[in-house]
Amino acid sequence: MKAATFVEPGRIVLDDKPVPEVGAGDALIRITTTTICGTDVHILKGEYPVAPGLTIGHEPVGIIEKLGRNVQGYQEGQRVIAGAICPSGYSYACLDGLHSQDGQSAAHGLKPLGGWRFGNTIDGSQAEFLLVPDAMANLAPVPDALTDEQVLMCPDIMSTGFAGAESGNIKIGDIVVVFAQGPIGLCATAGAKLRGASTIIAVDTVPARIEMAKRFGADIVVDFSKCDPVDEIMKITNGRGVDVAIEALGLQSTFESCLRVLKPGGTLSSLGVYSEDLKIPLGAFQAGLGDHKIVTSLCPGGKERMRRLMNVIASEHIDFGPLVTHRFTLEQIEEAYDLFANQRDGVLKIAITP
Repeated sequence: MKAATFVEPGRIVLDDKPVPEVGAGDALIRITTTTICGTDVHILKGEYPVAPGLTIGHEPVGIIEKLGRNVQGYQEGQRVIAGAICPSGYSYACLDGLHSQDGQSAAHGLKPLGGWRFGNTIDGSQAEFLLVPDAMANLAPVPDALTDEQVLMCPDIMSTGFAGAESGNIKIGDIVVVFAQGPIGLCATAGAKLRGASTIIAVDTVPARIEMAKRFGADIVVDFSKCDPVDEIMKITNGRGVDVAIEALGLQSTFESCLRVLKPGGTLSSLGVYSEDLKIPLGAFQAGLGDHKIVTSLCPGGKERMRRLMNVIASEHIDFGPLVTHRFTLEQIEEAYDLFANQRDGVLKIAITP
């Protein structure tokens, strides 16, 4: 099969690999649509290490090609998705309700980053076929009425963005700011709207993303190229600050800005993947006396999470279709990476089809 594999920093190439063998609890799915994530770009740039030869990608939509002998409740030929985070369902973390922190052990040669396996510790979805481990905990059937592109956001960015709103514990009537309106930030904006925020402030400077943020629920947009966003947000809130600030970019500057606009007792909900140490400024942190909360979220996975997200899409409360701005075949994956990594031509998400 064809697969996009990591070679070295700066190089992800299309290569030939064997079709995976199916274990007793596994399922082999034939990929019909997948995409490229910002985390994949961190891998491409060498900012997040993975093993050479690993197939990249963690956002699969496909059709069950073959089921392991112990997998029940599914059938070959069925359309399914699987979350970027694929928990086992029986680890200590899972049984404690922390499905994204599946407890993969460094002692077993795996990174201690929860249940993120696709394109991290095992071969991922930018290929013609994908092996899904613990299939009964992770495969979610796709309703016939929904297209591949409609559900393409569920495995990662929709789940992650919504998690930012959920972890921030947004309440009805809250004022929320979302720093950066890339795909994750846009989903966080949509999640804040669904959680009942009365005022959502979106921070960005790209015109297409600003317009998309308005479509996804932003009430006010702050263009950081035209003003100091911290000053502007404090003016908007009459000096009170926001109840919840969601950081969706992964930079020191946006993390710090989120902290500076929080009200006393506010929550900073961090979704960024950081490539260097963060620093907490003393004044913004009120010397540790501000009753602030800083929470992080790793994309929730598992079939129940996927089912709920597809319910949101089916309800037509939010249309995530416009997030797909470009389409490439798997054979064009290197060209697609070049476009996405360099953020050209107004790209938000790319649909990749074998």
